Amino acid sequence: MLPEAILARCNNLPIKPAAVTLLGHFVRLEPLSRSHAPALYRHSNGLPIELAGRSFPAYDPDELIWRYLFVGPFADFASFERYIDELIGGADRLALCVIDQISNQPVGVVNLMSNAPAHLRIELGGIWFSPIVQRTQANLESAYLMLSHCFQLGYRRVEWKCDSRNERSRRAALRIGFTFEGIQEHHMIVKGQSRDTAWFRMLEHEWPAIKVRQEAMLYGRC
Repeated sequence: MLPEAILARCNNLPIKPAAVTLLGHFVRLEPLSRSHAPALYRHSNGLPIELAGRSFPAYDPDELIWRYLFVGPFADFASFERYIDELIGGADRLALCVIDQISNQPVGVVNLMSNAPAHLRIELGGIWFSPIVQRTQANLESAYLMLSHCFQLGYRRVEWKCDSRNERSRRAALRIGFTFEGIQEHHMIVKGQSRDTAWFRMLEHEWPAIKVRQEAMLYGRC
């Protein structure tokens, strides 16, 4: 039998993770709301982007953001807003808006999702970032903040799943410190295509060492 302290966590954690704001140096994660939708739409619909003196030219939103997600690209703001509402209303997820700390502008979405508190298991997923902050510290620090929060709450296992063809997501998972567990073939049908899913995980006892490495990557301390 597992220790009583561990088993007690199974009954104390809610199905829908409690709302929280997580503060970092580069980004802030705050509960997603409809007020974030206009800025997030501007950062994800393919039009040129301006942010705190930086610029990004017009781009293909399917290629850079939506191709391997369950939804998108969106034809108009109304359909994008419905997507935001669905995230907010998810019964087993907490959707968080990624706020760039320098500009104080929304630049992406992340989720604590597929929550299974009875098994002390949760997933980081539904993740996307504006092209203007891709390949910056935004992704790593967002993951760092969420992982810190999950393990502080008492979860034993945090998962990361993606379309097996999504090489960027697979590289990101490994860089963050997740362990690859394998491919689940014919796992889903997404956007009319068969999806094989790559599974990654991080366990409670692995987090302390990974946390130190992430902090060195983010902040130069070890």
